[in-house]
Amino acid sequence: MAVLSKIRQKSVLLIAVVGIALLAFVVGDLVRGGGVGKGSRNVGSINGVEINTQQFMQKVTQAEQSGQAVGAQANNMVWNNEVNSVLLGTEFEKIGLKIGKDQLVNVIKTNPNFANNPQFQNQLGKFDINKFNEFIVTMKKGGAEQWNSWLAYEKELEKFALEQMYFSMIRSGLNTTTAEAKNTYQVENSKATFDYVTVPYSSINDDQVKVTDAEIQTYLKKNEKQYKSEPTRDIEYVFVSSLPSEKDKAEVKENISELLKSSIVYNNETKKNDTVAGFKNTSNLKEFVNLNSDVKFDSLFYSKSDLPLEYQEELFNLQPGEVFGPYLFNDHYCLTRLVDKKPGEKVKAAHILISFAGSSSPMPGITRTKEEAKAKADELLKQALANPAQFGALAMENSEDPGSKNNAGEYDNIARGQMVKPFDEFVFSNAPGKIGVVETDFGYHVIKVLEKKDAIRLATIARKVEVSEATADQIYTTATKFEQDVATKDFEALAKQMNLPIQPSTTVRPFDEQLPLVGKQRSIVTWAFNKATKVGDIKKFDNADGHVIVKVKSANETGLLSIEEARATVAPILMNEKKAALIRPKMEGKTLAEVSAKTGATLTTATDVSRQNPLIINVGPEPKVVGNAFALKAGAQSSLIDGNKGVYIIQTKSVNLAPDLPSYNNYKTKTTTTIRGTAQSKVMEALKNNAKIEDHRMDVM
Repeated sequence: MAVLSKIRQKSVLLIAVVGIALLAFVVGDLVRGGGVGKGSRNVGSINGVEINTQQFMQKVTQAEQSGQAVGAQANNMVWNNEVNSVLLGTEFEKIGLKIGKDQLVNVIKTNPNFANNPQFQNQLGKFDINKFNEFIVTMKKGGAEQWNSWLAYEKELEKFALEQMYFSMIRSGLNTTTAEAKNTYQVENSKATFDYVTVPYSSINDDQVKVTDAEIQTYLKKNEKQYKSEPTRDIEYVFVSSLPSEKDKAEVKENISELLKSSIVYNNETKKNDTVAGFKNTSNLKEFVNLNSDVKFDSLFYSKSDLPLEYQEELFNLQPGEVFGPYLFNDHYCLTRLVDKKPGEKVKAAHILISFAGSSSPMPGITRTKEEAKAKADELLKQALANPAQFGALAMENSEDPGSKNNAGEYDNIARGQMVKPFDEFVFSNAPGKIGVVETDFGYHVIKVLEKKDAIRLATIARKVEVSEATADQIYTTATKFEQDVATKDFEALAKQMNLPIQPSTTVRPFDEQLPLVGKQRSIVTWAFNKATKVGDIKKFDNADGHVIVKVKSANETGLLSIEEARATVAPILMNEKKAALIRPKMEGKTLAEVSAKTGATLTTATDVSRQNPLIINVGPEPKVVGNAFALKAGAQSSLIDGNKGVYIIQTKSVNLAPDLPSYNNYKTKTTTTIRGTAQSKVMEALKNNAKIEDHRMDVM
């Protein structure tokens, strides 16, 4: 069965954190020289402070090596960090913000890398400054390279601390006045009731109000702050995938089917022909599989639920020696023979882990003694025996195993030897329903055996269906023909004619990587933004999955969204404006009743609507309409209002202001918390908007 599992899963990535000393070395790599910059030109500047290409690329590489991000994502992350660092550094200098050694120690105390590391904790699990000082001495004695690495890391901590102090100062200066708190209270709790007549925009067909590219462009320019953008390219492309043909599949299927039969093989030693048994009759399954399969023989037992869902019944119900196949599974043709079937080879069990100080607990900060842990486990055992149906609830409330705690303590399909020995012996030697306590290196386990399952051992021959040379040649010919013909033909029409999947128009930015239909394609984006690439240029990109033929449709260097990208947002706005112009002349009348009679629209009442939640039932949010209702006196009628969903005329019936409160302190606190919560992002946005930022990354990398 592992054969099938290996086909399904190509790889598993395991990342281990090995200690704070290693972190210091990693940071050292961040600041040491010797980079991979492509030239002497800087990648950009922030308010005249230039960002060195070599150092920038070192940081990108470090971000990738540490698993923080990869490719363009890492590039953008480092660039944003550089921008923030320069802008904040300038602010620190302006106000003279610095950090002393005592403050830095406090930062280190609260840093999880130190505070949660046993290396720096006392017997009570608290940060021990003496142990930390011993660590500093060790680092210093480790030589110049190690010491400089630590100093570099210390600088990063200092920068982090300064940022926290800076934003704390700003947040502490933000407060809410009584008048502001009262206004917040009134906005939330005052209610308006009004009559309205509306003619929805949907009453006008879209084809009556076409929106042109020029109109979208004009709108973008009028509202440029809302639609800022870095340079973009609009591209279209087809994908000629490199997939095996039906003939390729048939050949693999035929070849693997031949393995079922006996074959005649010449024996060089006896100088005679030998008859070699086929897969169904061979007595040495392991040797036969390893000789003929792309995936090696596996001897483990698997329960029914472990098997591929699409072939679960056929595989699990085989008789010993019986063969199923050939069948296609994840690009492989397979033959599977049942080797053995055993009852009770897999177990489903639940447990409650109670750890103690000194055990290999997966949970940090455990301080109870071994005796206390045993007493707690015994008490939980009594509760479980008294009410076995509540075992799952007990596990979720008490277990210290994060891997099963939230799943009622359950582990399914446990194989022999999978768990630590005492746990393994208990679940395999007891019948379903048995509850008991065992001790392991992790602590005490209260265990309930839930189910015993039959399991089977399978021998599977798997042959990957790959693209043949003839098919690869045909695929390449198709891609090349499209590339040649599209130079003089319409891109989309030719793709349809050749029955090729097309991505008609995609907007990309300089550091994008993922493209619809074809996935990660950094080389395509780089080419599209190359200075030598012009609008209308076409190029074929070859990769392991096939061939992508790309055309640059347009280039946008305006600093605003491209028309294509803005269309989905802006076109409906402009369309509604045009529809409103057509609807307004129809809404004639001195009263709402007259407008209703003239348009055929129903006169409706909206009751107790607030400005905090300006929702009109059966219509949707209409803040402009609700705002007008609050502004009118009772009985007063509005002029026509262009809302979100249509054109309205309203008449306010009543505005009920919320009664004054004796104190608005709760609203002061709530409003202050809200504005302080957004302070950091707004400060950074303001600093960036007022900065001169030049980004040359595409020119030098």
